[in-house]
Amino acid sequence: MAASFSTSQLGSAFLGERNGICVSSVPVSHLSFRRKTVECKESRIGKQPIEVPSNVVITLEGQDMKVKGPLGELALSYPREIAIDRQESVLKISKAVETRRANQMHGLFRTLTSNMVVGVSKGFEKKLQLIGVGYRATVEGKELILSLGFSHPVKMTIPDDLKVKVEENTRITVSGYNKSNIGQFAASIRKWRPPEPYKGKGVKYADEIVRRKEGKAGKKK
Repeated sequence: MAASFSTSQLGSAFLGERNGICVSSVPVSHLSFRRKTVECKESRIGKQPIEVPSNVVITLEGQDMKVKGPLGELALSYPREIAIDRQESVLKISKAVETRRANQMHGLFRTLTSNMVVGVSKGFEKKLQLIGVGYRATVEGKELILSLGFSHPVKMTIPDDLKVKVEENTRITVSGYNKSNIGQFAASIRKWRPPEPYKGKGVKYADEIVRRKEGKAGKKK
């Protein structure tokens, strides 16, 4: 070890003299390292308490939680870095340990918990709009049928935990108690014909803003 270290010192000194640079060597015994403790800040979203309505029943079993309300029932498993504390009609999500991973998941699981409580008590909905000549939608039983300019109609099976309503043949409302499933089904509807930027034709969310592009100008004479 000593031989290799002295060889490296000679090499560095030789290169320094050759390049006109003064290279100073430091013995290994004099080197020291300082460890800096990183303190994670508490999430602004994660530290907010969650109000539990009187018509919602919450069951806690270790790191598993079940939420039951008038609209349905949902369950969620929490990682060991997250702690759940229930105080009468208030739920608090906190970090069980001070790590970077816990800090990353704190706000996420607080939002997921809030979505569960609101979903089983009030529900969520997502609205879409069909824009285009001949574009229309109808509901037949448990199927959503879309006419989007293809040679055949698009048939989509509606999940059991969702409700789909069509108004004026062009306005679709997807509702239910599971916010994740609502967003996924709405995205699958939009995927068949995303709005194009020139004329705005396609399927878009009701609150979506489509950036329009100017078409190609005709040849000037």
